[in-house]
Amino acid sequence: MVQFLRKLLRGPFFFRLMSFYPPYWGAGIRVKEVSSDYRRIRVELVLRFWNRNYVGVQFGGSLYSMADPFFMLMVMENLGRDYIVWDKSASIRFKRPGRGKVVGVFELPLERLDEIRRQVEIDGKSYPVFVVHLKDESGEVIAEVEKTLSVRQKKKHPPLISTQPLAPE
Repeated sequence: MVQFLRKLLRGPFFFRLMSFYPPYWGAGIRVKEVSSDYRRIRVELVLRFWNRNYVGVQFGGSLYSMADPFFMLMVMENLGRDYIVWDKSASIRFKRPGRGKVVGVFELPLERLDEIRRQVEIDGKSYPVFVVHLKDESGEVIAEVEKTLSVRQKKKHPPLISTQPLAPE
């Protein structure tokens, strides 16, 4: 039962459940699509009276929030438990006001995963940079979010109790 719950909370259901995470739910952010391999996620933010800023357009904090966790989670899911993945830095560049629904599509090509693994193998760490364009319904870019991750391999710890017989003195 525990393994079933772990698998459920690490799979597509978890990503869909994020729509009900209070900060996302309150901001109106919805996870709409998750590929079975966690390499493509589609997120939407619809303009409502509670997520408008002072001048009546999408609140910049909501735009950033809709882009915040996804590259980190996608890389974690694809690299597996042998890697430690953290957000290192982020920036957002606003291009035009968001006046309606905004969509972000996060994609993680296999080549990028291979590149990250190779870099970690060579240098012990990798700082991959990802960019997502948040677009309105007509396809115009509203904002560009750049995320830099920190990826390292977990250290293998020796067993606490030796399984080797003691050498005679």
